[in-house]
Amino acid sequence: MTKYDFFATCPKGLENLLFTELQALGAETLRETVAGVYFTGELSLGYRACLWSRLANKILLPLNQFSVSSDQDLYDGVAAVPWAEHVSPSSTFVVDFSGSSFAIRNTQFGALKTKDAIVDALRTATGERPSIAKQNPDLRVNVRLSRGRATVSLDLSGESLHRRGYRLKQGAAPLKENLAAAVLLRAGWPAVAAKGGALIDPMCGSGTLLIEAALMAADIAPGLLRPRFGFERWLQHQNDLWLSLREEARERKRAGLAKPLPEIRGYDADVHVIRAAEANVLTAKLDHWVRLSRKELKDFTQPTHKQLEAGMVVTNPPYGERLGDADALAYLYRYLGDRMRESFGGWQLAIFTGNPALCHELGMKAHKKYKLYNGTLESELLLFDVHARDEQALAAAREAQSLERRAYVPAEVTLSAGAEMFANRLKKNQKQLAKWLKKESIECYRLYDADMPEYAVAIDVYGPLVHVQEYAAPSSVDERAAKRRFDDIKAAIPVALGVDPADVSYKQRRRNSGSSQYEKLSVRTKREPISVREGQVKLLVDVWQYLDSGLFLDHRPLRLRIASEARNKRFLNLFCYTASASVHAAVAGAKYTLSVDMSRTYLDWARKNFAENGLGEQKNRLEQADCMQWLRTAEGEYDLIMLDPPSFSNSKRMDGVLDVQRDHGQLIDDAMRLLAASGTLYFSNNLRTFVLDESVQARYNVENISPQTLDKDFQRNSKIHQCWKITHRD
Repeated sequence: MTKYDFFATCPKGLENLLFTELQALGAETLRETVAGVYFTGELSLGYRACLWSRLANKILLPLNQFSVSSDQDLYDGVAAVPWAEHVSPSSTFVVDFSGSSFAIRNTQFGALKTKDAIVDALRTATGERPSIAKQNPDLRVNVRLSRGRATVSLDLSGESLHRRGYRLKQGAAPLKENLAAAVLLRAGWPAVAAKGGALIDPMCGSGTLLIEAALMAADIAPGLLRPRFGFERWLQHQNDLWLSLREEARERKRAGLAKPLPEIRGYDADVHVIRAAEANVLTAKLDHWVRLSRKELKDFTQPTHKQLEAGMVVTNPPYGERLGDADALAYLYRYLGDRMRESFGGWQLAIFTGNPALCHELGMKAHKKYKLYNGTLESELLLFDVHARDEQALAAAREAQSLERRAYVPAEVTLSAGAEMFANRLKKNQKQLAKWLKKESIECYRLYDADMPEYAVAIDVYGPLVHVQEYAAPSSVDERAAKRRFDDIKAAIPVALGVDPADVSYKQRRRNSGSSQYEKLSVRTKREPISVREGQVKLLVDVWQYLDSGLFLDHRPLRLRIASEARNKRFLNLFCYTASASVHAAVAGAKYTLSVDMSRTYLDWARKNFAENGLGEQKNRLEQADCMQWLRTAEGEYDLIMLDPPSFSNSKRMDGVLDVQRDHGQLIDDAMRLLAASGTLYFSNNLRTFVLDESVQARYNVENISPQTLDKDFQRNSKIHQCWKITHRD
């Protein structure tokens, strides 16, 4: 039997895998090179490689190789091929040209010279000339020019082999099919599948990893779905040989699908992407074996319908290059690591990412790393063994940390009389709140709010941190006296609360103008935000970098009320700040949330808050806009709206000035226009002198619920905010 020389191309980084795959298919005399493998074998091997290779892009059959010093050399070398033995004059062809040299400076020129040589050679041999067809040609001719030498080949594949034929729809930034196959092979999926282990992709996109995994597990040739290959209209094509190889592959498929396949499941937060994945799975005829459903990462856990063998979680999460912000994604990766330890102890985890640094957030150490390329983007596949979280050890560590904090004893210090008095007030307040805090599982609360006028500060506790905001003293107060009292405060807090002074943040509140409240403060030490729990959600708090911490504690009851009402509702959050209310709504099962704010700083913060809770932006949109202007033209209908404007704003981003007393009627009317007939609008503000316009009460059902939205830690200051529940009149 005649032996042929072949060349298989592949994405950079897959050469070794392709070498092993071709060897298993029966290839001989193999040699790796950059982005490809040379090999020899009978014609049947070329057909088999086209049908069975999961990794190759092209299977090429070289026809001539020659030196190129000029465009005439290229023409002559191509024309020397006996084209009449390969291409019928009545056929169509196209030239794929790659590479360049000082003589051939661009691929279009090289392709044109190649086309001319083929046409002229066929006209000379047969008296007829073939036609060029860029779409669906009968034959593809491939020319590679490198280091002054050209290789002319027949493309036995036709279209690139990564196009299996099943992916009719796709989401953003999809993996190519052969790269997905490489990820699975490197991760060891075939061995896991052989043992009956399951495979789950929690961010499956259009389902490429799932489909490739099912094809491997069921021993299905990836080329079986393709309508045709390039060799089928080659004049030397041996059709009987091809038909026998294809029938053999079909028989293997029947046998593979007759056996029990491992559980293969995919989830994604985007319903449109899931629909695309469903269409692709259906096209691949694997809809009985690959299960899909819309699911946020927060709901990611092991399926409970049956006991699963320990398997593999494999995913290609967003990594900031095209799909998301890397800072926010750090929290998403951290959340994924937590979910793995909670629910997938004993499993394997494979992460393919273009930003490997994000994988540090998983809290696990990779036992294997592979460099791969996603197009031109250098990426990594990281493999992890998942160890179940030891809840007892974790609880003990937390308790030890808590005891360590409570046991903090400052250096011997004698408090002044004023500091002693202030410390006693803090201890008294702490004691009064202690039972309530424990009962309600509250870890962030206001401890003190200018209870004693001469000590005009607000003190908030955020888990292990203390946030102190000094109210600017009136001009009538002696500056030296104000400084002395503030020194008393700084001395008293560590003693009264048993907190390290390094964990106390001090700021001074002034009336803000423009965007000053959004800007970072000058701080000596960079401290990362901390995650605190409120109800069923986790929220990020930063008491160091900005004037505000990211979480307005006085609105805790309103956020929890929204969470209790949000299930299956469409929620609109206006002047959303860091979107903490939207996170509550989303975690509680809101159908959809939209959060609008003018500050990019706060919207980036909101994005991190969503990621911290395993929530994507597919159902939780963030929009940067001036809410007053946005409301004038906004469309849509919402079941639940939170409208919490500032008392005053003259930001440069705004067309005018917002004065809540003057403008609240228009704001409420515009928001009510978007409210469903049976919906609820919660309107609040923190202007102490605010009076609700009587015309608003005349137009809508209005209920002042301010007392219900003030928890025990804010009842000393009933003017901290006012809040109304507003609905449409029947």
